[in-house]
Amino acid sequence: MSRRAFTLVELLVVIAIIGLLVALLLPAVQAARESARRSQCSNNLKQIALAAQNYHDAMRSFPPGYCASVAYVDGATDTTMGWGWAAFILPYMEQGAVYEGVNFGLPIEHPLNARAIQTPISAYVCPSDIAPQTPYAVPDASGNVIALSGVTSYVGCIGSDESAVSDKTGTGVFYRNSATRMADIVDGTSTTILVGEKAWANAQGIWPGAINRGVLVRGALNPCQPLVAGMFYPASALVVSHAHLNNALIDGDGSAGMDDFSSMHVYGSYFAFADGSVRFYPSIANDQANGDYYADSLIFQALGTRAGHEVIPGDWAK
Repeated sequence: MSRRAFTLVELLVVIAIIGLLVALLLPAVQAARESARRSQCSNNLKQIALAAQNYHDAMRSFPPGYCASVAYVDGATDTTMGWGWAAFILPYMEQGAVYEGVNFGLPIEHPLNARAIQTPISAYVCPSDIAPQTPYAVPDASGNVIALSGVTSYVGCIGSDESAVSDKTGTGVFYRNSATRMADIVDGTSTTILVGEKAWANAQGIWPGAINRGVLVRGALNPCQPLVAGMFYPASALVVSHAHLNNALIDGDGSAGMDDFSSMHVYGSYFAFADGSVRFYPSIANDQANGDYYADSLIFQALGTRAGHEVIPGDWAK
């Protein structure tokens, strides 16, 4: 009995159908993968929030945004020793071995701390972020390498737009030599941001802290305009941001959103709050043309303060 083979036309039709099915399935697969990545990012921030709470239980305050043992000048050349909030909570992140390898009495960039700070901490990187798994060369303002360090997708909240990342103090929980207590968060722990996303692909931050004279460099995928050649931000911006814009596309102060929060998720970023909860807040791409804030930005800024006494609407959570 003879078999009839596929004709060329029939074969082309079959190939076209297969191609169509693949085209239809691919977005669904990508959406499922991003959903899993978002879930992991939320879990990372949950772990960070609980670790910060455990640190608070042990030390009677949250860790400093970054610790500096010299007089304040500019938040750039005065951050020694520089160790940041993420370094202090390492024992509560199941990173005791890394913590034991840190000499907090020496600057971050000291050679004796090289092995510890170069360790990648998976819980400090959002899986949706485009970040290196190898140590990153942290530069100074002239482009000279100061130290190699593990990277991060998460930074502490220094406060609202009135708090610059390089300020001596801030209206939020984490700032220079801060020691914020739960009792200091009079706005309510459920509406006060501890830590949020700052995508490494947008702004190249590190987890150990604010390396003295180190700078935060614009990431290769940062979409914010205007694009200023050679733009960088001071050492303090490596570990803190303020609640103003979220996934900035236009930033009138020329900072390329590097002092703001951002993510590689669509439509917004995840934030950990002082009560241990994690919630998603929508993107705030820019301010109004006249410089005024949009309503979402005003709410976001209120969430960034610990004692601003702002009235936050009950339906703010998205």
